Amino acid sequence: MTLPETVRGWELEDFPDWLGQGRDGLRKGERTRLDLLLAGAHFLGDHCLDTLTVAAICQHAGVAHGTFYLYFKDRNDLAGTLLGRFVDFLQIQMRSAARHGSDPLRDTTAAYYALFSANAGLMKCLVMGVDAFPEAREAFQRFNQEWARTVVRAMNRTPRQAQAPDDELMRRAYALGGMVDQYLTALFVTKDPWLVAISREPEAVIATLADIWMKGMQT
Repeated sequence: MTLPETVRGWELEDFPDWLGQGRDGLRKGERTRLDLLLAGAHFLGDHCLDTLTVAAICQHAGVAHGTFYLYFKDRNDLAGTLLGRFVDFLQIQMRSAARHGSDPLRDTTAAYYALFSANAGLMKCLVMGVDAFPEAREAFQRFNQEWARTVVRAMNRTPRQAQAPDDELMRRAYALGGMVDQYLTALFVTKDPWLVAISREPEAVIATLADIWMKGMQT
């Protein structure tokens, strides 16, 4: 997916490409483990988490069924590890977008929109199905906390926000983040036809979400 012009000088990275960096320099066993994770990433990009099986992963990775258990206990072990790495990827991409743009709040909103769109299957696992994977759930919670704290720090640099209690700003940041997740889930995962019909222009959607962030954080 091509990022909207809102984020200038920053290019969206493909998650499997990011995950597979340095593969050729790994030892055979490490390569096989990584190949299983990559197979899981590709599978969950197109299929529901409920349909993920060890057989499907092995088929995608091109390894024998028994080989899987040398590296992971079961499919939940692989999925939890994979989603944890995906959260790492999201954090890195969001930080990069914030550094390269001129308006961090708007630029990171645009980046999150693009990341959600390009990785709708994996985002669905995080937003809707992560309870079955404690490690991934904790990673996603850390991601949300880091983003909320980033927003609070940005707002505290604004003079009119200098006296706002941090706890109040954190509550607002969490609430607004949940609202954005719900909107993008309906747009890219469940594909609500009514929402899709009014969300055909990415720049307009990003402008709306960024405006809601800004107004919601103001006192």
